[in-house]
Amino acid sequence: MAHVAAEDRYDRIPYNRCGRSGLKLPAVSLGLWHNFGDDQPHEIGRTILRRAFDLGVTHFDLANNYGPPYGSAERNFGRALERDFGPYRDELVISTKAGYDMWPGPYGEWGSRKYLLSSLDQSLARMGLDYVDIFYSHRFDPDTPLEETVGALATAVRQGKALYVGVSSYSPIATRQAAELLRAEGVPLLIHQPSYSLLNRWIEGELLDTLGELGVGCIAFSPLGQGLLTDKYLHGVPDGSRGSRNSSLLPEMLSEDNLARVRGLNEIAQRRGQTLAQLAVAWVLRNDRVTSALVGASSVEQLESTLRAVDGPEFTDDELAEIDTFAVDAGIDLWETSRTAG
Repeated sequence: MAHVAAEDRYDRIPYNRCGRSGLKLPAVSLGLWHNFGDDQPHEIGRTILRRAFDLGVTHFDLANNYGPPYGSAERNFGRALERDFGPYRDELVISTKAGYDMWPGPYGEWGSRKYLLSSLDQSLARMGLDYVDIFYSHRFDPDTPLEETVGALATAVRQGKALYVGVSSYSPIATRQAAELLRAEGVPLLIHQPSYSLLNRWIEGELLDTLGELGVGCIAFSPLGQGLLTDKYLHGVPDGSRGSRNSSLLPEMLSEDNLARVRGLNEIAQRRGQTLAQLAVAWVLRNDRVTSALVGASSVEQLESTLRAVDGPEFTDDELAEIDTFAVDAGIDLWETSRTAG
C-alpha cells in the first residue's frame, strides 16, 4: 500500500534557507550512506524513509557508490520512491553525488566530464527519476581542470537533469573558484557539503566565512563523528558497531583521549536533558550559516531520537565555553586529503 503522509509533517521541524537561494532544507536531513544498501533488509530502510517524511524530513541525500554494493542505496531508494512517494515527488529534495570510485577503469571516478555525466545518468536510472534536485561533485579532482568538472555540473542543469549543483569536501579556495566558474556558466553554486562535528571543526577556520560571503548553503555531513558522538562508545567498543568493523570509524579514532572527550560532552548533554547525539546535532546547527545537519539512521527509534535535537534548549555562553574544552579536532576527518588537494 502506498504511503499516506502525516498531515502535520511540516509542523515538526524547522526549514532553513540554503544560502541566498530560494530553496529551503529541513534543519536535519537524512543521508543514505549506510543502512540502505543490499546488506540491510529493504523494509527497514523503507520504514525509516516513510517515518522521516512524516516528521518533516524532505531532503534525502545519496551518492552513486552508496551501498553496499555500489549503487544499491539509490536502487533501493528508487523502489521506495515508486511505492511510497510518487505523489510527493515535488515535496522532496533528492540529491546525489559522483566523484569516488564507482566502476573499473580510468573513467569510473574523480571529476572528468565523462565520469560525472555518465554517473548522473546511471543514478537517475537507478532511482527512476528524470532529475535530481541537487547534483554534487563529491570530491575535488587535482588532476582534472576545475573548469571541466564545473562545466559538467552546469551541463547537468542545462539538460534538466539537476535543478541545483553543489560541491563536497572542497577547500575554501577551490570552493570560491568553483563558484566563480559556475557563475560564468550562469549556474549558481547552491551548497557545500563538508564534514563537520564537535570533533572535526575544520570549516570554522575559513570555509564558513567563504560560504557566507558567496551566499552558498552548508549541509554538514557526519555531525555525529561517524558514530563516535553517540552513546555507543561511552563504555567501550560494542560488537557490530562501526568501530568494531574498521570501516568509517577507524580503531585509532577510538583512543582514550577521544573517548574521554566524548564522555565529557555526554555529561554536558545530560545536564541539558539531551542525548549526546542530540547535543552534537544541535551544536552543529547553532551557527546560522549551517543550513542542515545530515544524519544517518539504522532504525526509526534512532531517527526519532536524533530529530529531537531541534527541540532542545538554546546554548548558553557558559555551555559553549565548556563544550569548547572537549570539542577539539580529534583526528577523525577521513576527508582531509580531498580538500587539501584543492
